[in-house]
Amino acid sequence: MTTIEDNKKNAIAFYKMAYEGNPKAAIEKYVGKEYTQHNPAVANGLNGFISYFERMQNEYPEKSIEFVRAIAQDDLVALHSHQVWPDNDEYVTMDFFRFDKQGKICEHWDAIQQIPKTSANPNKMY
Repeated sequence: MTTIEDNKKNAIAFYKMAYEGNPKAAIEKYVGKEYTQHNPAVANGLNGFISYFERMQNEYPEKSIEFVRAIAQDDLVALHSHQVWPDNDEYVTMDFFRFDKQGKICEHWDAIQQIPKTSANPNKMY
């Protein structure tokens, strides 16, 4: 049986593996038979996820991600991350993953916000 800590580690490992260009392996290792996608830019299901992340790796191989924090409750994990894309284009993201009873990821939601060049305060968004 997986624990909340296992789910946090697996959510980070899953996202990192997919983001860095190996979404097929990420799916095989961390996702169950069903995968529901709530990001409107990504097609639902396993093949939609793989296609999206393969395209992102081909188009933007120099992108980077830093996982700032992971929070878990019951079968949910929330990841707060900082992403840097070409031309120093930065984003803060919140990703939410639901795990099934076998400890596999089965659902994903996210919120993405571009980090502006100027801010009314000196605090980071991540």
